Order: sequence, then structure tokens, then C-alpha cells
Amino acid sequence: MLLAVDVGNTNIVFGVFEGRDLTVSWRVSTQANRSVDEYRVLLSRLFELENLHLEIIDSAIVSCVVPPVFEALPAALEKMFGLTPLIVGPGIKTGMPIFYSNPAEVGADRIVNAVAAYERFHQQTIVVDFGTATTFDCVSKKGEYLGGLIAPGIHISMEALFQYASKLPRVALCWPEQVIGKTTVHSIQSGLLYGYVEMVDGIVRRVSRELGGSSKVVATGGLARLISREAKSIHEIDELLTLSGLRIIHERNLS
Repeated sequence: MLLAVDVGNTNIVFGVFEGRDLTVSWRVSTQANRSVDEYRVLLSRLFELENLHLEIIDSAIVSCVVPPVFEALPAALEKMFGLTPLIVGPGIKTGMPIFYSNPAEVGADRIVNAVAAYERFHQQTIVVDFGTATTFDCVSKKGEYLGGLIAPGIHISMEALFQYASKLPRVALCWPEQVIGKTTVHSIQSGLLYGYVEMVDGIVRRVSRELGGSSKVVATGGLARLISREAKSIHEIDELLTLSGLRIIHERNLS
């Protein structure tokens, strides 16, 4: 069985695949200073919670955008499972041409998402990933990675508001009853969430116009379902799209 690991700035997502089926997944917070032994304890506990034996894992693949984690986590996987994980990076077979000025600059997670989305829809696609940053990634109808956009994530925007506007509080990310806020909390929630929805719909509209023709728009990431409730441009939600992409890339590198 395959262990797929997506390391983001906010969360690490683990998934166990039996063939093409995702049997279980876990989402934990990213902590850059975790040691090899701490990852071993964490993974052992996660497996125990699902009554899984470590011996079922015979291969692993890791996508990582956090350099300190990149050092400790693969070493933990080697010690636990006795294998060397495949690392998504330059030189790996993705099956997708990358039309970026410097392909090495593209975050591993963005390519993995693009591969998964095209494999699923086989058409021109825009992937919107709601993570620490909100990214928009464009795939042509021929399955080519064309590039995209990077914007601050909604949590970053909320934290900046709290840090730089001294009288404004942190708020829970939930939808207010109406757009026009009647309290400071509701006003912030409305500004953050509806503002984000309009940003997403506006960017997708502009990108679609530049691409020409219709595009499938898929949302992923921890906040995908929250924002997609109001975003009219999003057609599909797959919060675990990156794990699917990791499985596909692993298959393409077996030969």
C-alpha cells in the first residue's frame, strides 16, 4: 500500500492508498521543528487509531513546500517503513509539460494538483487551492501546465487585519447572516469571506477569458468547502485532490 504525504505551510495531509482507493487520510498541523522521532510517534499513533499495521506500507511519496520538514519527515519514513520515499521535485516524471519560465520555481503541490485535476477531467482546467496561500493553476486542454496566480490566503488576510488594525479582533471564519454587518465581528467576517468570494470569481473570470473556451474549475484545500458555498465559479470540490495527484505521479514513476 502507498503512503502519500502532502506537506503544506499550515497542514500536513497523510493518505493511505490501496491501489487507486484512498482508504484513510489524516490532516495535522505543520510544525517545522518536529524531529524525526516526533514524526515517528505521530505516524505510529495515527496508524493505531485506525487499527492499521505499519507493515502494510510498501511505498511512499512526499510533496513538501516547507524545507525544515523536508529534512525530518523522509528520514522518519525511512526508519519506520524501511523504504526511501519518492520526493516530488525536479526530475520526477509527472507526465505533464510545464510551461513556466523556470519550472523549478513552481511549488510541488501546484504541479501535483494540476496532474490530478487533468487526470480527472481531461479538459482545460483551473485548480483553486485554498491553503496558506490561495493559488490558481491553469491546465490546457492538452494537459499542459500553463502557470497561474498566487494570492494571500484568507487566514493570512485575517491575521494581517488583526495585527495592523489594533482595535479589530480575531474572528471565527463563518458566514454572517447578511452582507452588511451590524457588529464589528460580523463586519469582519463579511469583508473577509465575501471579499474572498469576489476575488475568486473575478480571477477565474479573467483567467477563463485569457485561456479562451470553457474551463472546469475545481477547488481544493482546507477552506475549499467554506468558500465554495458562495463562489459561483467553482464547479467541483475535492479537498484531497493533492493526495490523488501524488498517487498518480507515484504510478508514473514505477517504471
